[in-house]
Amino acid sequence: MTVRISGKRVLVTGGAGFIGAHLCARLLAEGHEVLCVDNFYTGRRANIAHLLSNPLFEVQRHDICFPLYVEIDQIYNLACPASPIHYQFDPVQTTKVSVHGAINMLGLAKRVRARILQASTSEVYGDPLVHPQREDYWGNVNPIGLRSCYDEGKRCAETLFFDYYRQNRVAIKVARIFNTFGPGMSIHDGRVVSNFIVQALKGEPITLYGDGEQTRSFCYVDDLVEGLVRLMESPEGFTGPVNLGNPVETTMADLARRILELTGSKSTLEYKPLPEDDPRKRLPDISLARKQLGWEPVVLLEEGLKRTIGYFEERLLAAGG
Repeated sequence: MTVRISGKRVLVTGGAGFIGAHLCARLLAEGHEVLCVDNFYTGRRANIAHLLSNPLFEVQRHDICFPLYVEIDQIYNLACPASPIHYQFDPVQTTKVSVHGAINMLGLAKRVRARILQASTSEVYGDPLVHPQREDYWGNVNPIGLRSCYDEGKRCAETLFFDYYRQNRVAIKVARIFNTFGPGMSIHDGRVVSNFIVQALKGEPITLYGDGEQTRSFCYVDDLVEGLVRLMESPEGFTGPVNLGNPVETTMADLARRILELTGSKSTLEYKPLPEDDPRKRLPDISLARKQLGWEPVVLLEEGLKRTIGYFEERLLAAGG
């Protein structure tokens, strides 16, 4: 089932990012006016180039750490670096965009009475002591670690969303997004699926950290976007937070082997020490999404990997790789 909606003015912050660009395309296909706001720190113009000819699409370079004054009906707040190599490069700014950005977007939603969705993250669960993770689990996060700029920034953003909801009756939705992949990821994205595919296609050693037995769940981007739209369009009384991710657990070593098989690569596996605070297990319980949104992923991991590998093959060829 696909949700059909029409005729709204929608703001997507971080709209030139990987997920944001897919979301913008989906919203335009539904007949919305879409304002894509991005400071292009990690977002790329190439991600939205194919949308620029659409008269319903507008792009504005803006950092949401500063207020934005526009008239809109809905806000998808996706602005924030999501890859460790990017959010750890400038951790202070990462925290600022999560916290100041949330305050500014919530202030905008309050002024214009817009519905606003926060793209939170599975990282709010930290290195979880409960498995799989349900939305009522409070998490196990190191507040002073190298990853805390992202983890705690997103946790604080959730706090702000629910306080604006309780204090100012702002219409909020909160999604906790688990690992997402698909076409449109940067070659230098720094997340595991893109790293493994690029290394395999180049014939370079595939980098595994620790013993390679740590787990993640991998959701194809089209499925994730469908979940975000369903959450935004869900009844007002349902705020979330709601997990959006693939309820199938995969080890890093198994992911590497699958990618080697699908690419036909002769790359070897190279093991390195596990980074600080890297979670050992991560798996969403999506019972709430199934019940409230009628949502679950439909693209199997292998099919998603095939599509993503094809995308990276074209990108590497175009780059002379």
